Amino acid sequence: MGEPPLLEVCVDNPAGLLAAVGSGAGRIELCAALELSGLTPSPGLMALAARQPCPTFAMIRSRPGDFVYSAAEVDVMRGDIDAARGAGLAGVALGASRPSGDLDEDVLSRLVEHAAGLGLTLHRAFDLVPDFEIALERAAALGFQRVLTSGGERTAVLGAARIADLVVQAKGRIEIMAGSGLDAGNVAALVRRTGVREVHASCGASAPAHGNERAQALGFVSSQQRDRRAESVAAMVRALEAP
Repeated sequence: MGEPPLLEVCVDNPAGLLAAVGSGAGRIELCAALELSGLTPSPGLMALAARQPCPTFAMIRSRPGDFVYSAAEVDVMRGDIDAARGAGLAGVALGASRPSGDLDEDVLSRLVEHAAGLGLTLHRAFDLVPDFEIALERAAALGFQRVLTSGGERTAVLGAARIADLVVQAKGRIEIMAGSGLDAGNVAALVRRTGVREVHASCGASAPAHGNERAQALGFVSSQQRDRRAESVAAMVRALEAP
């Protein structure tokens, strides 16, 4: 029997990072502000991740919103790539779009060149493209190792048919990593249906907020927070390892 699919866990704080690594994550996507779909992590969090026995890719996304970037924003992203390299991380996850949703190959080629020597994931900016077959070929030609995708749908389960088509098209030249809405209850079926060898999840669960009532009243603390509990990661690992 071959190796089980790799589980990449996205985390945005020290507790989540340590829980994911300790519970069997195969790779970490390191972010800030997962409630905003992930932004570039802090230098201190990068440094902590670099000390863990698990490869880490830093999200390179300087602001929330779309992936259409100005020249100044691209310069910031280049600096963030330098920070990830300087911290000793394994790679970066990035993406850039044109207003049409097509991949911005000009921006991406500059960022890929700047990230020379680091692993490269094309994040879910890919899910905005009008033509997935063309976009996958462009991603491979640009030098990305993998594409994170939900198949253009809200969740990977809903996009499973397209994800399966992308796996066939990729023919091992570039990895297709399925993500969005995956958990221990659906990940094994998704893998069987699509043939992906990598999956991506936050492994989060709603948990009561930390902090006193005054902190909540002043808006510093949400009434509900995301808690990437160790048992959620471990459950997904078990589901992926099951025959």
